[in-house]
Amino acid sequence: MTAGPRVEYTGIRELRGPLVVVTGVRGVGWDEFARIRLATGEVRHGLVLEADRELAVVEVLEGTAGMDTAGTQVEFTGEPLRIPVGPGWLGRVCNGRGDPVDGGPPVFGARLAEVSGAPINPVHREPPAEPVLTGLSAVDALTTLVRGQKLPVFSPPGLPHLELATQIAAQATAVGEPFSVVFAGMGLTHGDVAHVRDSLARRSAAGELVLLVNTADEPVIERILTPRLALTIAEELAFDAGRHVLVVLSDMTSYAEALREISAARGEIPGRRAYPGYLYSDLAAIYERCGRIRGRAGSVTVLPVLTMPGGDITHPVPDLTGYITEGQVVLSRERSGYPPVDPLSSLSRLMRAGAGPDRTRADHLPVAAQLVAALARARQVRELSDLIGATALSRTDRAYLEFEEAFRRDLVAQRPDESRSFDDTLDRAWRVLLHLPVRELTMLPRELVDLHRAG
Repeated sequence: MTAGPRVEYTGIRELRGPLVVVTGVRGVGWDEFARIRLATGEVRHGLVLEADRELAVVEVLEGTAGMDTAGTQVEFTGEPLRIPVGPGWLGRVCNGRGDPVDGGPPVFGARLAEVSGAPINPVHREPPAEPVLTGLSAVDALTTLVRGQKLPVFSPPGLPHLELATQIAAQATAVGEPFSVVFAGMGLTHGDVAHVRDSLARRSAAGELVLLVNTADEPVIERILTPRLALTIAEELAFDAGRHVLVVLSDMTSYAEALREISAARGEIPGRRAYPGYLYSDLAAIYERCGRIRGRAGSVTVLPVLTMPGGDITHPVPDLTGYITEGQVVLSRERSGYPPVDPLSSLSRLMRAGAGPDRTRADHLPVAAQLVAALARARQVRELSDLIGATALSRTDRAYLEFEEAFRRDLVAQRPDESRSFDDTLDRAWRVLLHLPVRELTMLPRELVDLHRAG
């Protein structure tokens, strides 16, 4: 994975959380990969976080538990961490460092790639286009995911955001083109890991999935590496092998908390809510690695999942994520059933690039616009009903309440193991809209309305 042997340093000045402070070093650079040999002979691995004159701060990927300043040796390799990349990752289950946990051999590849990576050069970036269909009506109909897009899921704690993420990972397709999923779980419980592995077993057996899992009892430093590892694997599958790759990152709030913990161990000046001041640029360095490259057949689409502490959407992690990404799918406690998506708070800014004629269906965009407009009117009617009572509502107002109920029951409500075709989703949307009087369907062509009423 790295270069040949170099000088081993024994000047360990301090162990600070997951960090090792090494003195007396020469020629060491930032992000350099290191091997750490304990007095017992155990070998651990690390990355240089900071290098200043003869001092280097190394983050230990396996943690510093059991280490001692005496007898520990650090060898710097002279280059950043690299991993083998290629189709050998497909069908494998690994930990957050990329070590197999499925009982199989190490992953091999034709070449090595730097895990730190880099955002796609804007000069060579193609705009996102064409849909990634998830099989979830709430997403496909109203917040269509587009190849090359960054579309986060915002969720209050306690809602089934992990179930939603695994369902999307299990069902998503690129409409007949080569497709793969890289699922990176961070800070998961062992129960969560079992659920993810069971839910994605079929896709893994088909050789379409790479699963990286970091559990809550593993070193937090591993969580910093996991999303970068996932994107490095995805970039090769997309831009070299020509696949459309969906990268699911769950939970990026756990990632940010790990970043905060390491920042505190380094003694850095904290920013908002004690997160480091570089949180925005760190998140952007991850999210901006997705997209499409001019002249390459594949694409990398990112679906980050974030829990909002206290349900606060202005919390730094979702707030900064919203500045970088192109929309959001918002889960709400006010929505009963599964999935609890709030359609009026959710948005896909690139939906028009992946929906409509020759992409999904010609009637998709007008149907989506009519659904959103009708839902906004239904919310107003619901508030009015709470004030004056349902009996005082007009016939049209009562039709909007019937529409809202049908929308939840017949379109959004879906089993966690149910995958719907896009035609089924849009046909359901039409049946829901026909609860309204024809004169209210102002965003739909009259000939389409008549056609579906007759059908």
